Amino acid sequence: MGERGTVINTSFSPDRPMRLNRRRPRAFAEWRVLRRWGKLPIWERDVPGFLLREARESAGLTQKMLARHLGVTQQAISRAEKWNSNPTIGLMRRWLAASGQTLELALGPQ
Repeated sequence: MGERGTVINTSFSPDRPMRLNRRRPRAFAEWRVLRRWGKLPIWERDVPGFLLREARESAGLTQKMLARHLGVTQQAISRAEKWNSNPTIGLMRRWLAASGQTLELALGPQ
């Protein structure tokens, strides 16, 4: 077992690159720095809760200020900013509009 509860997959296959499997989510501060440096693995780049928190903080809003604007409680904002949150697209659109940003979704072939 590695640092912070990580497990390194030691089985190697040319078809499947080695991957670090995390047992616990990253802390927001670590995620933000790695995102800024372009060092996040692809499966960790779009964590909805962390993206919402980043938008709120970049707009200079506190959780309480955003909660008042959206008509929800501060606790609801806190829950939505967690690693494992699952906010609706509607909430994300309202949240980002309040933060002066927009949400863009796209579908296309892989």
